[in-house]
Amino acid sequence: MENEIVDSISVSSYFQRFWLLDRKITFLNHGSFGACPRHVLEMQAKLRSQLENEPLRFFGREWEPLLDASRSKLGEFVGADEADLVFVPNATTGVNAVLRSLRFAADDELLTTNHEYNACRNALDFVASRAGAKVVVANIPFPMEYDSGIKLAKSRHSSHQQVIDAILAKVTPKTRLVLLDHVTSQTGLIFPIQPLVRELQQRNVDVLVDGAHAPGMLPLNLREIDATYYTGNCHKWLCAPKGAAFLYVKREKQAEIRPLTISHGANSTFSHKSRFQLEFDWMGTDDPTAYMSVAEAIQFMGSFVPGGWDELMQRNHELAVEGRKIICSALDILPPCAEEMIGSMAAIPLPKALENYSHMSLHDRLFDEFGIEVQIVPWQEEAKLLVRISAQLYNTLEQYEYLGKVLRELVFS
Repeated sequence: MENEIVDSISVSSYFQRFWLLDRKITFLNHGSFGACPRHVLEMQAKLRSQLENEPLRFFGREWEPLLDASRSKLGEFVGADEADLVFVPNATTGVNAVLRSLRFAADDELLTTNHEYNACRNALDFVASRAGAKVVVANIPFPMEYDSGIKLAKSRHSSHQQVIDAILAKVTPKTRLVLLDHVTSQTGLIFPIQPLVRELQQRNVDVLVDGAHAPGMLPLNLREIDATYYTGNCHKWLCAPKGAAFLYVKREKQAEIRPLTISHGANSTFSHKSRFQLEFDWMGTDDPTAYMSVAEAIQFMGSFVPGGWDELMQRNHELAVEGRKIICSALDILPPCAEEMIGSMAAIPLPKALENYSHMSLHDRLFDEFGIEVQIVPWQEEAKLLVRISAQLYNTLEQYEYLGKVLRELVFS
């Protein structure tokens, strides 16, 4: 079975022709900004031509039906009623819209983890300092604990329980909101969001999920997750154009959440949509074609393999797992977490022999000397640097073998 998986993954270079990526670069960093296929970019270009051909007609008549059609397809994909979704440029904007709409008091506690994405942590610090509230951080170690006797990471249950226990231990009667990654940016861990949301709701605590990496990496059903707020990017693993993301807000909370830009929707007399959508849908003249291309990205990416999105996500997961094995073997280290804790990205601690590098100097050397584009992550634990690989259809096992060989040479030379 393992050989069958490896063989099926190894031919995935066939798919690179559908992207504009420079073939001279070993591109292993889909997770940072995504990469949009040619077909979807061509569809967006047609929409832009439609806009510029007659801007008044486009914004007056065509804009809203196109936006709503894309939102409807997105709602089906993420398991949400389209009435509970709005488009935003990126997940960081979604996080800011929620945090800056809510009002906190001096005694309030805002809980997050040490894995939270820096931009969103900055937003949390900003609103806390403005209100005199306190940011509380739950520490989740990375590498995670594992049984060195069998040289495998702990089971899915115990790995997930480590995360749940660490977060719940920091909840107090003063906890007003918890900001959690669904998939952590730095370490690529999949947090057990659904059980966490359930436990926190039982404690009357709302959850804002930063799902930047989740859409297209993991099967999503926002109704089942049941978080009060959830934001995710469409330009990463959905492979939509840059500038496409969404914000989901539970119906009963939508009146509280306002966009960062207050515009015509604030006093619109239209009644065919909620104030929530009227405000977010139009914040001023902009290019909305990235939003309108989301439906096409979902359709196109789901057509690559016979099993559609389920097979695509599983294939990328298997490739990330195999890629991680290759890197760990090259560096003679154990995997830092269970396979079930990663999706299409995997972060691997780098040996101390590389600790004299900064994350940028190591990144630049890999790129400039070896043509490898991969994320090097500064980390606060004993392992000062992590290498984070991504796995998308266009990647191959040979690319991870090349990275492993280069890293090994840097470590042991």
